[in-house]
Amino acid sequence: MNRIVAKFAQLKSAGKKGLVVYIGAGDPNLPATHDLALAFDKAGVDVLELGVPFSDPLADGLVNQLAAQRGLESGTTPQKLLETITAIRKDSQMPVVLYIYFNLIHKVGLEKFIANCAAAGVDGLLVLDLPPEESDNYEALMKKAGLCHIYLVAPTTPEDRMKLIVKRGSGFIYYISREGVTGMQSQVASNLTTQVAKIRAHTGLPIAIGFGISNPDQAKTVAKEGDACVVGSAIVNQIAEHGKSPDLVQHVSAFVKSLGDAVKAV
Repeated sequence: MNRIVAKFAQLKSAGKKGLVVYIGAGDPNLPATHDLALAFDKAGVDVLELGVPFSDPLADGLVNQLAAQRGLESGTTPQKLLETITAIRKDSQMPVVLYIYFNLIHKVGLEKFIANCAAAGVDGLLVLDLPPEESDNYEALMKKAGLCHIYLVAPTTPEDRMKLIVKRGSGFIYYISREGVTGMQSQVASNLTTQVAKIRAHTGLPIAIGFGISNPDQAKTVAKEGDACVVGSAIVNQIAEHGKSPDLVQHVSAFVKSLGDAVKAV
């Protein structure tokens, strides 16, 4: 069974909510990504999203754009990242999703890229700029490789299109709780309950809620509404702050553990 599917089934049977964590791969370098991943697994992270560095990350706010830049500067490529995931798999079975722009996949070739991901131990892809309407071949190849194709739903997504998106997705649905790009916010969106109910009316897939969650209290609030909470920019910000410190992994994993503890308390 795919690790993402197995993890959400395990959480559901235990009556627990999940923590999905996003970091920029190769920020500040790939050895740090490897060590952070292993520390996150021990800190209670249920799914790790790795942002593959790209020169034009249009869906991302400044914090994650700068992480992508640092990843590119550290020499991170999709192939080197897959080698790092292979190394992570020696010590961890935590589900891993690549958060990626389609150009990077297209450059390698769709079939080859998906096969390479499966061989390295990736569990799913979240392709930011590939809409479901253009994904027939992609979805078929992903299914054949045993990987989850994860789609985004936004607050502005019309209900008929939301219905189409969630029927096409697998693994989980990523609900973007705010309009705009990624980034930290001072409070969670006020219409979460209504929006999540709309999505649930059309799918039995788990719903992970992200965009703007900055601290344990917000994580706990969001986890009550969905099946998992996604935290990205707040963690990326910690990596930016402590990137040159020998205690990077310790600092960041302590913050991540505080988020995990809050989510598990729901």
